[in-house]
Amino acid sequence: MQQLEALAREATALAAGEIEAARQLQICNACRYCEGFCAVFPAMTRRLDFNKADIHYLANLCHNCGACLHACQYAPPHEFAVNFPQAMAKVRAQTYADFAWPPALGALYKRNGLVLALATAAGLALFLVLGLALSGTLWHRPMQGDFYAVFPHKLMVALFGAVFGLALLAMAMGARRFWGSVSPEPARAPAGAAAEAVASALTLKYLDGGHGEGCNEEDDRFTQARRLFHHLTFYGFLFCFASTCVATLYHYALDWRAPYPVDSLPVMLGLWGGLGLLIGAAGLLWLNLRRHPSHGDAQQKPMDRGFIVLLFATSLTGLALLAWRETSAMALLLAVHLGVVMGLFLTLPYGKFAHGIYRCAALLKFAIEKRQPGRVAAGSE
Repeated sequence: MQQLEALAREATALAAGEIEAARQLQICNACRYCEGFCAVFPAMTRRLDFNKADIHYLANLCHNCGACLHACQYAPPHEFAVNFPQAMAKVRAQTYADFAWPPALGALYKRNGLVLALATAAGLALFLVLGLALSGTLWHRPMQGDFYAVFPHKLMVALFGAVFGLALLAMAMGARRFWGSVSPEPARAPAGAAAEAVASALTLKYLDGGHGEGCNEEDDRFTQARRLFHHLTFYGFLFCFASTCVATLYHYALDWRAPYPVDSLPVMLGLWGGLGLLIGAAGLLWLNLRRHPSHGDAQQKPMDRGFIVLLFATSLTGLALLAWRETSAMALLLAVHLGVVMGLFLTLPYGKFAHGIYRCAALLKFAIEKRQPGRVAAGSE
């Protein structure tokens, strides 16, 4: 009786999407056909039942590759109606809001992600453009790419330092809250667990469908396109961030002041990063627009597309600024680019990017669990 009461209390605490995910997890745990597909299924089999923390952990461990849906004998129109990727996607969207910091911003972004992301970027860009117009420098004589002649260095550092600091704090608090929920008991990671989690994240190991052929997108056909575009987006973003870090090192440590020549390391990193980000974001948007409705959660698409469009706009405006930095349009292009970048960083902690952080945490938990003796579901002997 006490066990039934405990289960009833747990069910009451679960949201509707989490209850459905728990139902499907129980079915999958009894079937085990997809056990070799990705990390989710071996992690699932270590559990006899699924509480809120387990569901959040497994949902963020899922890479939404679609392989299990196409392999499942209980998928719709079967009466069990198992659509595992969709159930996990709905829970993931809930975790974006549940663990966001401050929580109110997470809830707001969940309801209006596309509008909020684009309005923030457009509003900041417009604010900077109007500021330049009022100062009379919107269209100017060529300045040989000297950005600091438009916005003083200290002003840019103050603006982006504040924005980056807020984004970093929000992401760190979100990661802390997520990890504290899915791994409430503090434990030291066994040797090799962190390295395995990092390698899995950097290579997108679990976007191969469990057999190395890739994801299912709009049909049963396998493709590596989603993995490729994710790589281009992630490493393009990383190269752009590295460009900023190198330029900061040049400025403060070596006293080398901008503008830097086209063949310099900061410019080359920004160029290649911008191109990778441009192609990757365009490819992800193309896949998102054409992916079958059964894959993932249709209600999340506006939020996902808002994030992708901001990434694309960041790379596009950055490349345009690089191409025309020595023309009279440099100030206008700089203002637009800075506004888009600030909009991107302010909204990073509340949407798809947050999932990347939670997924890394889930991969670390999986790598730790693999190295520990654990429970095995009934019927696995």
